[in-house]
Amino acid sequence: MTTVRRTFLKNTAAAAVAAALPAINFAQNSPAADAAARRFAPKPGDWRTFDVTTRVDILLPQGATRVWLPIPCVDSDYQRSLESSFSSNGKTQRMADGRSGAQMLYAEFAASEVNPFVELTSRVQTQSRAVDWSTTGGAREDADTLQHWTQPTALIPTDGIVRKTALEATRGAHTDVQKVRKIYDWIVANTYREPKVRGCGEGDIKTMLETGNLGGKCADLNALFVGLSRAVGVPARDLYGVRLAPSSFGYKALGANPAGLQRAQHCRSEVFLKGHGWVAMDPADVAKVMREETPQWIKSTRGDVVAPVNRALFGGWEGNWMAYNSAADVLLPHSSGDKLGFLMYPAAENAGGRLDPYSPDDFRYQITAKEIQA
Repeated sequence: MTTVRRTFLKNTAAAAVAAALPAINFAQNSPAADAAARRFAPKPGDWRTFDVTTRVDILLPQGATRVWLPIPCVDSDYQRSLESSFSSNGKTQRMADGRSGAQMLYAEFAASEVNPFVELTSRVQTQSRAVDWSTTGGAREDADTLQHWTQPTALIPTDGIVRKTALEATRGAHTDVQKVRKIYDWIVANTYREPKVRGCGEGDIKTMLETGNLGGKCADLNALFVGLSRAVGVPARDLYGVRLAPSSFGYKALGANPAGLQRAQHCRSEVFLKGHGWVAMDPADVAKVMREETPQWIKSTRGDVVAPVNRALFGGWEGNWMAYNSAADVLLPHSSGDKLGFLMYPAAENAGGRLDPYSPDDFRYQITAKEIQA
């Protein structure tokens, strides 16, 4: 058995939908919220450095096996994607999705390999985000890029019920900032976190709206935010990644244990606003705090627990999270399976088909993070 090592550098529609929701009174304060005042105010500042390691072990290989691991490839004012290294007893190659540019490590194992494994370590630097709404600068973006981020995808259409809902949600808004504010508030008021949804959800927003089932997780709720924004002409995109560390503000729902991150994947979103550039948004995490931060489901954004989060995540987020990519409709190289709606989880296939990425114990993968102190 040989082990290969490589290191590489990164060179009323709304009313009808709301009627189908569970009875949630968003004007009612929660005793749990009032009893536990919190502070949540992420600000750009010092960069944090993390080594993030993903290891896959195929326990019961069936024929030839193929594995794809997402590699962080986002470089921005909140993340620097640096070097990566890997080891494996299979054939390995760094590859990219030709359409979206999402980076990934591809590993292929012969049927004769009884213990296939691949391990990838990527170093990233992150910092928190917070837009200054009181000032406008000379933020610029390529026109073709902005046009791209208003286009539909398989899971995020922008016509039909999506367009109808977006127009209803933004009624009375004239500027892009006003539209985004109304859509953010609509998501927080009309959707909810559903813990029973597997993984981060599927992100099929048309089905959500048609069925009136607006419960989901981050890939559902933030995809709906992105779709409604695009439907009224505001460039928007999801960013698919993973939480790396606990929240510095004490919110257990907004952090993760770096020793075991294989269930800490999280999708965030951002919109492009003239004068501000790409602005952070995360209404899904507001829903998560409301549902999971306290034993009681908090059904108001006005309490001391939720209010700081609801305020800060419109324009910011905490830098204890890493983005892999913003890809959609991803075709895995050498795959015999369907396209992925997004690339946020390890993926693998063998003679039995595609393995279940939402079951890391059966799939047998682990994700860990180590913060590197300066």
